[in-house]
Amino acid sequence: MNELNILSSSFEKIKNYLESNNDTNQPIVPFKTPSELKEVIDFNIDKNGVSEQEFLELVDKYLEYSVKTGNKQFLNQLYSGFNFPAFIGELFTVLANTSMYTYEVAPVATTIETEMIRLMNSYAGYTNGDGIFVSGGSNANLVAMFSARNKFLPESRFEGYDRNYKLTAFVNEQAHYSFETAANVLGIGSKNVIKIKSDTNGVLIPSELENEILKSLQRNEKPFFVAATCATTLLGAYDPMDEMAKICKKYHLWLHADGSFGGSLLLSDQHKHLMKGIEKTDSFTWNPHKLMNIPLICSALLVKKRGTLQHNITDINADYIFHDIDQIEDLGKKSIQCGRRVDAVKLWFAWKYFGLEGYQKRIDNLISVATYAEGIVENNTALELLADRQSFAVCFRYIPNYKTDLNTFNLELREALRKKGSSIVNYGYIGKTLSIRLITANGELKHSDIDLFFDNLMVTAKELEIQHTQPRHP
Repeated sequence: MNELNILSSSFEKIKNYLESNNDTNQPIVPFKTPSELKEVIDFNIDKNGVSEQEFLELVDKYLEYSVKTGNKQFLNQLYSGFNFPAFIGELFTVLANTSMYTYEVAPVATTIETEMIRLMNSYAGYTNGDGIFVSGGSNANLVAMFSARNKFLPESRFEGYDRNYKLTAFVNEQAHYSFETAANVLGIGSKNVIKIKSDTNGVLIPSELENEILKSLQRNEKPFFVAATCATTLLGAYDPMDEMAKICKKYHLWLHADGSFGGSLLLSDQHKHLMKGIEKTDSFTWNPHKLMNIPLICSALLVKKRGTLQHNITDINADYIFHDIDQIEDLGKKSIQCGRRVDAVKLWFAWKYFGLEGYQKRIDNLISVATYAEGIVENNTALELLADRQSFAVCFRYIPNYKTDLNTFNLELREALRKKGSSIVNYGYIGKTLSIRLITANGELKHSDIDLFFDNLMVTAKELEIQHTQPRHP
């Protein structure tokens, strides 16, 4: 193959793809079932490889049948949008193809990650903080719980976890499932993650947290870890860290802030009050690949006390990697990964491009657009707001003009939108009520994009109503 020809053609395909992201006449995805997709793409690996032309055709098909998450009608997940400077950072990161364990191998990337951790810590109020980029928010939550366990039981690093201690952790009942997974991995056991009751807005109730801690102590257990969620997955609710910090201080517990979804709100002077008390936490998960629109994966764990992450690692006797010959910390010494992808560089490129004020405006815009969407729901008699908007998530449902099961209808409505490819949103359950969940995560969103979404939704809903109410002929 002629690699230069492929590279030249690929840049043209990138240009066309970016243009298609802004074309509202094209579907976000031409939906195919798994069996249908296998009919249009040959997923088998051939013995002799493929020709240059076949290779380029595969690139076309990959892009054609993948979901265009950069499209402004992709309102489905907690990430969305296309970030050009971050894309450039990602491109050249892959081109350099280095790893993050030593300065010797990655001098520029190591310095960049060190600076990004310093900057992010400054927003969190961690004056003597530290941190590391990890492979996602779930991994960050795992390392946070791991750090807490090693603080309370330092010998467990060498001797293993003694089950006689009966460690218990506490999270919002609407917290991410990764905490149960972390307890499983660490040998604590998922059933020892105690879920704390939340209010109707999805916010953890502090008095319920203290009650559960006291019950755990009465059972001769050892409470050690509490997680505050900074924007729950469904409702976008922020837990009251200030009040939780007082309780954790009283009982000597580690307080972690899971900002996997909503941590970037710290960039907004106007709205960061929702994260009041963040500086009183012991650790903080922050995913720039969500609201900062950095390409996946870009996730960091910040810790309040420098040295915490190094303490997690047992004695390193690896002079074949770490030589201590450069005047900067080798980041591999505080990571549970050895080979580690460079994820800080794309964040750095984007932050350099937009600047501190530019990113503040982008985050403020996300709240503005979510507020606008909430207003549309409230002013449309065919729509019902199912919960007060907390931040970036708007939860609602459509009320058809005839009697039917509303959960079934709204699920069918969501699926019809998805398979049309006109707009894509997700759904979840508030109690037993199915809610359509609209997420404003794309920093480029405008009010007109929200208008188009609701136009698409209303048209599709009316089509379904007609299908279900007109007489069926044999």
